[in-house]
Amino acid sequence: MQDPTATGALALAPGAPHPLLAGVGWDGISIFGFEVHVSVLIGCVYMVAAYLMAVGPARERYGWSEEPVSRRRKLAFFSGVGILFFALNGPLHSLADDYLFSAHMVQHMLLMLIMPPLLIMGVPPWLIRRALKRRGVLPVARFLTHPLVAYTAYNVVFIGWHLPRWYNWALVNHNVHIVQHLMFMAVAVMMWWPVVNPVKELERIPTGPLLMVYVFAFGIPSTVVSAFITMSDAVFYPWYAAAERITALSPLEDQRLGGLIMWIPGMLLFWTAISIVYFRWTKDEFRDWS
Repeated sequence: MQDPTATGALALAPGAPHPLLAGVGWDGISIFGFEVHVSVLIGCVYMVAAYLMAVGPARERYGWSEEPVSRRRKLAFFSGVGILFFALNGPLHSLADDYLFSAHMVQHMLLMLIMPPLLIMGVPPWLIRRALKRRGVLPVARFLTHPLVAYTAYNVVFIGWHLPRWYNWALVNHNVHIVQHLMFMAVAVMMWWPVVNPVKELERIPTGPLLMVYVFAFGIPSTVVSAFITMSDAVFYPWYAAAERITALSPLEDQRLGGLIMWIPGMLLFWTAISIVYFRWTKDEFRDWS
């Protein structure tokens, strides 16, 4: 087993429970045995309340739009918030934080590959345009959602936080872990924006070969990282090497499983997105030809 202090960060002794598991965490409450972090709960409730106010009473009172938001958009937004809530609370969160690297990879996939596009697709275009009219917002938004900026930011953050020293630091420091997740979600929104951007004011890659290349390119760095993690003979993350074993998996087997989860299902999600883009492109091409 690798030395738990190999990264220079404090790690738990083998078999020792994580402090957050001793009763209820410093920011957690238990609802019918389901551990909920108050900060996450407040954030999700605020997102839902603000959304409902904006697309309902505020839209009608201030005349922001004459068209009500479709059920499909509402379903996409609420699904994104629901994924955010269940990824950062309950069993998955506990397994990811305290026991299994593989569970942490599932959590990160939910936060970076599934939740962001749902949130973007759930926000009506007129609401985005209202936000862009505020002074100074449009140039910043154009810069952050530019495909090259989004690509660079996403991969720098993704690769950087998976380096052993930084990854272990986030696990032993709750505040750093919050920052890590916020950065993951922020760059993921940037990454997905050029793909599902609903407004012309912000750059969107035209549906077609270029957009397929863009989505494919995003999967390359994560594939390299996941392949390296999967094929390694060493345990990279001391936190999980020292964690209590609650499954038959050894720390190295758990790490390899996490790498495979990041590698195979992650690439399947990218290929699914590429397939959707392809069929939309061919449908438009056929319509123009006919």
